[in-house]
Amino acid sequence: MIATLRQFRSFNRPIQLLQINQAGINLGFYMLMPYLAQHLATGAGLAAWTIGLVLGLRNLSQQGLFLIGGTLADRLGCKRVIMTGCALRTLGFALFGLSTALPVLLAAAAVTGFAGALFNPAARAYLAREAGERKIEAFAVFNVFYQGGILLGPLLGVVLLGSGFTVVCLSAAAIFAVLTLLQGMYLPERRDAAASDRPPVSREWRQAFGDRAFLAFAASMIASYGLSYQMYLGLPLEMQRAGGGDLGVTALYALSAVLGIAGQVRLTAWCDRRWTRGQAMSRGLALMGLSFAPMAVAAHVPFPWPWAALPAVTCTLLLTVGTLVAYPFEMATIADMAGDRLVGTYYGLYNLLSGVGILAGYLLFGAMIDVARASGWAGLPWLLLVTAGFASAAAVRRLAKGNRLAIGSNTLAAT
Repeated sequence: MIATLRQFRSFNRPIQLLQINQAGINLGFYMLMPYLAQHLATGAGLAAWTIGLVLGLRNLSQQGLFLIGGTLADRLGCKRVIMTGCALRTLGFALFGLSTALPVLLAAAAVTGFAGALFNPAARAYLAREAGERKIEAFAVFNVFYQGGILLGPLLGVVLLGSGFTVVCLSAAAIFAVLTLLQGMYLPERRDAAASDRPPVSREWRQAFGDRAFLAFAASMIASYGLSYQMYLGLPLEMQRAGGGDLGVTALYALSAVLGIAGQVRLTAWCDRRWTRGQAMSRGLALMGLSFAPMAVAAHVPFPWPWAALPAVTCTLLLTVGTLVAYPFEMATIADMAGDRLVGTYYGLYNLLSGVGILAGYLLFGAMIDVARASGWAGLPWLLLVTAGFASAAAVRRLAKGNRLAIGSNTLAAT
């Protein structure tokens, strides 16, 4: 933590505020969202399909609108878009706590999702521009604050649940209101990010969608999101099967967050001294794929508790370390491939494509579980994830060797 604090203090105030902002965003989000489904079932009395509709609308309105949010950040300026996103998240979370009527809940879900589509690419674009040559270091510290919010959010949420779900929602909304005010007061407006001589949006989008090198990179990285989001599907299911229950699942999340907080900065510095960006990303992806190998083996070898939890714990350790290795270099590469004027747009498009990877990962893994049950090949879903990780690593390595991750080659002319 000393190295992280030293790095944090070495950045200027805007970067520090953006990193604190991300911790606050995750704190507010994770103190509410893990408990929303249960509230919708018991507090609002909704049917299961209706709960799925509310949660699905929130995810769709975020993942599907990332490109819009990134484009707005490029054209209006990142500060305005970040503040608007946090203000909308304040409104959305307040609505979740103030009504159980389905139309209000659907509106809250849509507003909450759109808010994330605004501030996520905008914050990363602002951070990338502000950090300059120190992008990798900045995103390493950014991820520490990100993980800190994930760690503390559910703990604060479960404490506040004793006073009722409305208190949880209003408290989360208050966090976003404070973030909105802090950014309005202390985050400088970078006018160069909102130049008035920009070409039409359609032209900027054509460049982004026509950037073959960037799309190849995004496609190569898609599998990483299908793998990392198994923290919310495959690993919880495995921990439940092993007998760990909800406490065991919570322990996996805590383990991943603590690793990120304690190790991100030092690990990134170690990798940056020894490897190129391409090497760091490809080796991180390979480690993410390898992390599921113990699960594939354990699927055919029954263990008693607590040994039955060891494969899931090992997988979480390796998956988290692989993510920590790749993430800062990945974020820096996106910004550099975008050039000076389209950083928000590129982050938005990248997040949109990553959402496809998350959805595909969930669907394929679920389908493989059904196939495994029918065929008796219990390790099949995990082998699929191992293969995806190694294939993704190989694809990134090929791009890097072919110099297709070149820096600064995609700047759009102003005319």
